[in-house]
This record gives sequence, structure tokens and C-alpha cells, in this order.
Amino acid sequence: MVILAAGQGKRMRSDLPKVLHPLAGRPLLAHVLSTAASLSPERLCVVVGHGGAAVREGLPGADVAWVEQSPQLGTGHAVMQALPKLPSGGTVLVLYGDVPLIGAATLRALTEAAAGGHLALLTQVLDEPRGYGRIVRDAGGRVTRIVEEKDATADERAIREVNTGILAVSRDRLAAWLSGLRNDNAQGEYYLTDIVAAAVAEGVPVEVRHPAAPWECLGVNSKAELAALERRHQMNHAKELLEAGVTLADPARLDIRGELACGRDVSIDVNCIFEGRVVLGDGVRVGASCMLRDAVVGARTEIRPFSLIEEARIGENARIGPFARIRPGTELAADVHIGNFVEVKASTFGRGSKANHLAYVGDSSVGADVNIGAGTITCNYDGASKHRTVIEDDVHIGSDVQLIAPVTVGRGATIAAGATITDDVPPGGLTLTQKKQVTKPDWRRPRKK
Repeated sequence: MVILAAGQGKRMRSDLPKVLHPLAGRPLLAHVLSTAASLSPERLCVVVGHGGAAVREGLPGADVAWVEQSPQLGTGHAVMQALPKLPSGGTVLVLYGDVPLIGAATLRALTEAAAGGHLALLTQVLDEPRGYGRIVRDAGGRVTRIVEEKDATADERAIREVNTGILAVSRDRLAAWLSGLRNDNAQGEYYLTDIVAAAVAEGVPVEVRHPAAPWECLGVNSKAELAALERRHQMNHAKELLEAGVTLADPARLDIRGELACGRDVSIDVNCIFEGRVVLGDGVRVGASCMLRDAVVGARTEIRPFSLIEEARIGENARIGPFARIRPGTELAADVHIGNFVEVKASTFGRGSKANHLAYVGDSSVGADVNIGAGTITCNYDGASKHRTVIEDDVHIGSDVQLIAPVTVGRGATIAAGATITDDVPPGGLTLTQKKQVTKPDWRRPRKK
């Protein structure tokens, strides 16, 4: 299998190689590699050219054979560079790194059509074929050749059946046909499409297949096309979710940049973003403009608008937000409430605990049925190291309390508002840090001159 990824992408107007531009949070080429790998190829080659080193660095760990095309002399020349890496006797499938939505079922059908030494082409009929090579057929409807638009006559340009560039053919026949390619054309390049005429001349059957969906063969040559393909991809996700019973306030305002798994009766409001792997349990409600990354959310939990949840686990019947931030390493048990402008980082909350307003809880172990008042913060960083705060069950913490870690607050303790806690607090009782209230009756506010 060969993936051509050597193009410069001038119309992208970017220093980033075209195939590294992101679609749904992953490089274009990563989408193609994932689909290709699902077919279990014996060998997968990627041909790079412009920005080749950056492409390799942008896909670390990819199980592929990298091939350099320099200079870039056309698609036929690109496949020539990969040919020595491909095992003899097999079928070669040619794909493109900037066509990310091609489906595995379409490729399987194309590969099957190439069985027995046939040449199999993936074509489609477009209302507006401009820019594509045209499929030329004889009076009997048999494919005779492909003509690139720059080399086509007026009649040939009127043809609406176009070449997608994706094809399958035996490796041995491909090698013979590539050796006979010439570059006497408008662009001075070695066209891979010229192997069609070679196959016809030898009497080799040319099979044609079409993509399962018309958008599968859409490529990216500009930021506008990338944006359109992004929305197409997201609408595909939205359709799958709707068919699975998920309620979407507006399918056109949803972004999934990874994998989203939903239980029954899940509802998602507008402008939500899901990254990595996110799991939403039965009855979960996600409010508008939330972002979840690598998170698991328990059944019947409500995530209110404008909340950010990253690398965290949230239990059942919890209530998060609005405007809450749940940072990596956080685990919240059932019935926990994290309210507006509360930030939780690398902490655990036991069942039924609450931090409803304007608080920061970091590097902490919070027990069950704890109430954390507005303005409370755990001071976990001393400038060099992080320290842990332990708050045991049934603790009540008043507003504007500072807990200077490392510190433990014992079970059932109450801490009065405004306290600064530097030592462990024993179980039960009330702990406060008293200061005498002073009034200066003769004091006057400063006035502007």
C-alpha cells in the first residue's frame, strides 16, 4: 500500500506541510493511515517530499516505511520511489495523504476488483468536474484512458466522470507500466494515470468502482476546503450520535476530536467540544459551550454551560458548573457538586461533597459530605514542591479559608470563615483564627485633587 504525501500545498499558505494540517484534531495523514491500517496491509509506504522531516516528526511511532521523493516529478514518479519497498506478487493500493475521509469498505471493494490482475480505478461523477482528470470511455463504455484537465480537449473537459487518483493493481504489472511512463505533457510530469492506457493496450481489464459516499474522495488543497471537510466530518459524527439516540441541540454545532461514547438519553447542547476518549453515561446532560477531554462522566450527571473537564472521572448524579474547571487527575464520586468558578486539580471528592462557589481545590483528598465555602483555597505549592491537603468526612469549611498544605482536617470539624489553617485540625469542634476587629472613627477616604 502506498500513500502519496509529498505535495507542498501552496494554496494552504502555511509553513506546515499540507498533510499535517489538523482535521478533527488529528493530522490529515493520520486519518488516512488509520484507515489503511484497518486493511492489514503487508507493507505500508508513505511518500514524502516538501517538509518530509516535519511529516515524519509529526507522526511519531507510525508503523510505515518512509520514502523520499526529491525532486517531485508527478504521481507516477512518486509511486516509482516506493516500488522497491513493496513486496512482489501482491496488490498495490495507492492512496493520498490529503484525502482523509476515504472509507475502509470502499477500499476493500476496490482491492477485490483488482483480483486476478485487473486494474481497478475509483471514480465518481461530479456536477462540477473542474480540476480533475477525466475518465475517457469508448463507444462500448469501456475505460480507455484518463486525461488530465490541462491536457484535455473541450469535449473531454465536458466529461463528468472523474478520476479520484485512488487505484489498485498488481505490483508486478504496476512496475512494468511505471517503467514506460513519459513526461511529454503540459506539466512535464510522470502521470500515474497514464498506466490506464498501458493496461488497455495490453488488454488488461480496467474495473471501475465508486465510493460508498461522495464525500469520501474529497481532498484538501486550501484552508476553505479544509474547513468544509471538517464540517462534513463532524456532521458524520453527529449523524451517528443521532441514530444512536443522543439528543443534539444543533448537529451543526458539535466538534468531536477523538472518540465519544454515549449511553441512553444523553443530551448535548450547542458548541461543545470532545477531545480524546470521552464516555458519557446514561442520562448525562452537557450544557452549551463545554469542553471535555479524556473524561468519564457517570449516569445522570449534569455538566452546566462553559465548563472544562480534562482527564478526569466524574461519578453519577453529580452537578458540575457553570464555569467550572476540572483538571487532570481529578476523581469525583457520586452526588458531588462543583459550582461556578471552582477549579479542582488532582483531587478526589467523596460522595455528596460540595464546592459550590469560587474555590480552588488542588492536590487534595476530600471525604464524603464535605462542604467547602466560597473563596476557599488549598495552598498546595510552596514555590518548589506540591503538598497534599486531606479533608476528612463531614467537614464544613466557611468562606474565604486558606488551607496551607500539608495539612489534615479531621472528621466532622468546622472551620470558621476567613481562617488561615497552617496546622492539622482535630476532629469535631470549631477552628478559627481570631483577630481583633478595629474601627478608626476619624479616618477619611482619600479624595482626588
